[in-house]
Amino acid sequence: MFASVLSAAIYGIEVREIQVEADVSDGLPSFAMVGFPSAQVREAQERVRTAFKNNRLCLPPKKVTVNFAPADMKKEGAGFDLPVAAAVLAAAGILEPDLLEGVMIVGEISLNGEIHGVAGVLPRVIRARELGLRFCVIPEENIREGNLVKDMPVFGVKSLNDMIRCLRDPNTYTAAYQEKEKTENKPEIPKVDFADICGQEGARRAAEIAVSGFHNILFIGPPGSGKTMLARRLPTIMPEMTFEESLEITKVYSVAGLLTEKDPLIRQRPFRSPHHTSSPQALAGGGRIPGPGEITLAHRGVLFLDEMPEFSRKSLEILRQPLEDKEIHLSRAAGTYIFPASFMLAAAMNPCPCGFYPDMNRCRCTSGEITHYLGKISQPLLERIDICTEVPAVSFSKMKKKIAGESSAQIRKRVEAVQEIQRERYKKEKFCFNGELDGRKLEKYCVMTGGADKLLEQAYEQFQFSTRAYHKILKTARTIADMESSEKIKEEHICEALTYRAYDKKYWS
Repeated sequence: MFASVLSAAIYGIEVREIQVEADVSDGLPSFAMVGFPSAQVREAQERVRTAFKNNRLCLPPKKVTVNFAPADMKKEGAGFDLPVAAAVLAAAGILEPDLLEGVMIVGEISLNGEIHGVAGVLPRVIRARELGLRFCVIPEENIREGNLVKDMPVFGVKSLNDMIRCLRDPNTYTAAYQEKEKTENKPEIPKVDFADICGQEGARRAAEIAVSGFHNILFIGPPGSGKTMLARRLPTIMPEMTFEESLEITKVYSVAGLLTEKDPLIRQRPFRSPHHTSSPQALAGGGRIPGPGEITLAHRGVLFLDEMPEFSRKSLEILRQPLEDKEIHLSRAAGTYIFPASFMLAAAMNPCPCGFYPDMNRCRCTSGEITHYLGKISQPLLERIDICTEVPAVSFSKMKKKIAGESSAQIRKRVEAVQEIQRERYKKEKFCFNGELDGRKLEKYCVMTGGADKLLEQAYEQFQFSTRAYHKILKTARTIADMESSEKIKEEHICEALTYRAYDKKYWS
């Protein structure tokens, strides 16, 4: 007898349907798996067969053949155990094959028949909704994750017998499951706030501009001046995520296997701070089965590189393409995988190895050491950073007074207002923020007054800016103008934007 059930595989963050087919026919007793399964998937036959034995499910002594279609894609992971079991049970006559129509099944089986959770359940359930299936059967460990898709029936099963009961009578199984308590956790209140920062008015202003226009930012200053404190508080002044944004980020974390069973929905903006020893693969993603790296895990949030010059040159250069394209492409022999990478880059660094340059009374570094240190960051990467601000050491008087600045909630209100202006302006475009403007749209949306145009021309000639640097200045000035509700970019907006390019001559000259 022949039977078939639908499952799905994760390639990058893309979901591809896999039809799991089973046939039980006359012949020497055997269990064969075809359709380009990996060694990990081939092991399913032993797990499934042993689970049947331990749950008193007797298969007839016949030839069992399992096929994974389409056969040109390699099948990876343990999530095919449960659909293989369901297809074999239906082919053996223990289940009616009709029960498997319009159902997606995924899960891992242990030898005693228990069902274990797997990564990537959420994108699979979303795909099942898109296909218009009747329901999904997933491990109970992943049930909260599956229930995030409100308009798709999802059943969590603990054991092989639970799956059989669920498939035979979904309505009865649903009633039994609904008796269980379901609680929805509230989002955690951020533990950090901009009010914790003493002084640093200039750096706070730069941070607000960066978040308002989704610009990349670099903090430069001596050790202990508050660069990391500022960066860690950037997500607290970002607008709260919509449910669609939360679901988008949760899909990424689901594929990476980083969701918690208690509250799987990602409610806070991601803040990723990889160590400077991180490899290029850890940042970009990849591996034997390509998965998301730190760049993708920071999607819709902040990627913070502390001590930026300490990262390897190869790791830093990987950032160049995703900073422009807002996605990262990984090419492998099996195909090309595309991961989202719309993140805000925040970086911090000292001006020299000892951290006190250009204060020559305290700096102990030679000119060669300073040049070598700063040379670790390439000019093309620097030009992709819109805002560079200095974070000077806090004076004793300010530190002693501990005058609290504005809270994150107060700053967030202004940020939301500025971002609403941008959304209204770009409602017919594919982007939402000034930081995402490209060269073709600059003339249309970045209209300057005559004085501002002349000032920017003088600066361009004097500092010998590149075309990309010119665009970055213009985009930053556009955000500053939006913060003052000005339709045109004025001289003062260009002046302030130019102050955030100080490193062009002060440090890298």
